[in-house]
Amino acid sequence: MSYKPTDMLTVGEVAQRAGIATSAVRFYEDQGLITSVRTLGNQRRYPRHVLRRISIIQAARRFGVTLAEVSAVFTDLPDNRMPSKADWNRISRHWHAQLQARRLEIEHLEAELTGCIGCGCLSLATCRIVNHDDELARQGPGPRRLISAAD
Repeated sequence: MSYKPTDMLTVGEVAQRAGIATSAVRFYEDQGLITSVRTLGNQRRYPRHVLRRISIIQAARRFGVTLAEVSAVFTDLPDNRMPSKADWNRISRHWHAQLQARRLEIEHLEAELTGCIGCGCLSLATCRIVNHDDELARQGPGPRRLISAAD
């Protein structure tokens, strides 16, 4: 694809407009998330639409979406144009489902953690952190050996 020189940005211009470091721009390119063309002097030039891709990457980072997951959804985007509203809707629906699944997993883990903290014992048969070598677990939860005052 050929771009007009006025549609192209330097690494520094992309970084400034996106609010990121120039090293981040190069890193995103190395990861295949954005693309550039080279000038006759071998300098990188980026089409303006990479700013939208970088915005999507930045939003993904805030949501806890990995760069591998960003890369997966970017495979369906053409390199030669700005992602459209329809593209963003498709991406956000996909990530919404992932984030919902993570939220449910975290809530489940939180409930388990609360149970373990409340128990104070690793001998419960229902505990996911079972101490398999605990012989006293067969007698039930909680302390089993008490030292009497007479001892």
